Amino acid sequence: MAFRFKKLDIPEIIYIKPDIYPDQRGFFCEVYKYPEFAANGITKPFVQVNHSKSSKNTLRGLHYQKNPKAQGKLVTVIEGEIFDAVVDVRKGSPAYGKWVGQTLNADKKDMIYVPEGFAHGFCAISESAQVMYFSTELYSPKDERGVVYNDPKINISWPVKAPVLSDKDRGLPLLKEADNNFRY
Repeated sequence: MAFRFKKLDIPEIIYIKPDIYPDQRGFFCEVYKYPEFAANGITKPFVQVNHSKSSKNTLRGLHYQKNPKAQGKLVTVIEGEIFDAVVDVRKGSPAYGKWVGQTLNADKKDMIYVPEGFAHGFCAISESAQVMYFSTELYSPKDERGVVYNDPKINISWPVKAPVLSDKDRGLPLLKEADNNFRY
């Protein structure tokens, strides 16, 4: 097996650690292998890959797309380190409004799977961080929504006190006011 899969405190969120094979030339690792991912509950195909670069203390999120364009995301870091946060936004879920966080690091090549029905965001904690994520649905601007990163009801323990935010992310609503059609 090329991967180890671990369900986090919200079991739909899956932490993935690939096997890394270093040698004098560098390293090799598999990033994705459908049979192993499917055996661990990640069955939807990925249809789009996105890449971002962020300077230290940049916070992106919390983002999601509404149905019918909801996205699952496989998130990994290719440079630096991030704190990744995922919030359950499925109405009726026992974990509604709860969050899990995970540090992801380019050296470890670790990943996190965020299924549909969850808001996702991350904060760059290294001087620079490049994030790549694979999505199960194409980007749809008309279905894009989000929740403000510092919603006091969610109370994410971000590793930065004064994050660098986009105007769009700064203006996102609280979870209780967010436009969301996810049901548990």
